Amino acid sequence: MITIQQNIHDVKKQIASAAEHCGRSPKEVSLLAVSKTQSVSAIKKAINAGQYAFGENYVQEAIDKIAYFAHHSKLEWHFIGLLQSNKSRLVAEYFTWCHTVDSLKIAQRLSHQRPGNMPALNILIQINISGEKSKSGISLNELPQLAENIYTLPNLQLRGLMAIPAADNDYPRQLAIFQQMHQAFLLLKENYPQVDTLSLGMTHDMTAAIHAGSTLVRIGTAIFGSRGKT
Repeated sequence: MITIQQNIHDVKKQIASAAEHCGRSPKEVSLLAVSKTQSVSAIKKAINAGQYAFGENYVQEAIDKIAYFAHHSKLEWHFIGLLQSNKSRLVAEYFTWCHTVDSLKIAQRLSHQRPGNMPALNILIQINISGEKSKSGISLNELPQLAENIYTLPNLQLRGLMAIPAADNDYPRQLAIFQQMHQAFLLLKENYPQVDTLSLGMTHDMTAAIHAGSTLVRIGTAIFGSRGKT
């Protein structure tokens, strides 16, 4: 029987192979286990396999898990779902990272609502790199202004960019889109030296993302299998 522990081992091997193939160190690419809809039992198995960073899409579901694992000091929780204004306080109070900031209004709310006794909330700006009307995120043209505004907010730390490109199984097209994101990331890094994270790549396009320069891949299915199964 294939286990979550074996899956994590295999994914890390894939990350290392993809990185080495393009002359990068595997240490440059972090693994974020996407645990949305997964049970506490499944997350425990991932933790036992040495996985400590988890991505969640649904605020209330995530908070229940965060509370359950509150005793585990090594865990890092990333919010990677659509962020509604009425949920921003909970994200500000419970998470370490938010990947999906795409407006100054949301950023201001997160900064205002971040508890003073917590470290700054790590922020990634979401880019709608494929220009899909159905997806959140800003255009690359809007990035400089939003980055400048976020940088001035007191309780946030701008760390980089995130994108979810349109689904495409063609490797050259995947790579071309990801390379656009990498160029934007490098330009952002020139102006904000603390920027160090490019969140790109999921189970189906992880290799192209790593070849283009991703520093963090968001993997769910390849670790946990179909949603809700342990």
